[in-house]
Amino acid sequence: MTTYTLNVNGKTQTVDVDGAMPLLWVLRDKLDLKGTKFGCGIAMCGACTVHLDGEVARACVTPVSSVGAKRVTTIEAIGETKTGQAVQKAWLDVDVMQCGYCQAGQVMAATALINKNPKPNDKDIDMAMQGNACRCGTYVRIREAIKTAAGVDTKDTREV
Repeated sequence: MTTYTLNVNGKTQTVDVDGAMPLLWVLRDKLDLKGTKFGCGIAMCGACTVHLDGEVARACVTPVSSVGAKRVTTIEAIGETKTGQAVQKAWLDVDVMQCGYCQAGQVMAATALINKNPKPNDKDIDMAMQGNACRCGTYVRIREAIKTAAGVDTKDTREV
């Protein structure tokens, strides 16, 4: 066991864990932050998406030893940012969720996208969101919500 000091959601957190432990399990089991979900365990579904210094990261394959001084942001704190608030509001306004399991990761990826590209087009959205799977198939509504949050015209993405 090694002691790691992490900056999680703006707070300093100290954990004693094996350095190989994935950040996902540190967040969920050691820090009791349950919003970041386990999906596939191989970084293919996006349910475990968090931000490391604002960049999308898959917590299921990120060893805690690799985090260092990077700021970790989880779904629990994304609404404290202007972009995160806009994305969460758009998710509700567009009624994106069905089962909701993947949505924390979807919101995290969408927020990172808009932070980097304030006016994404369909191609930008597809590229940024391609690693986030939704078993309910709400991709059209996800795209619409991203455009809504970014203030981009959504008329071409509405479901018929």
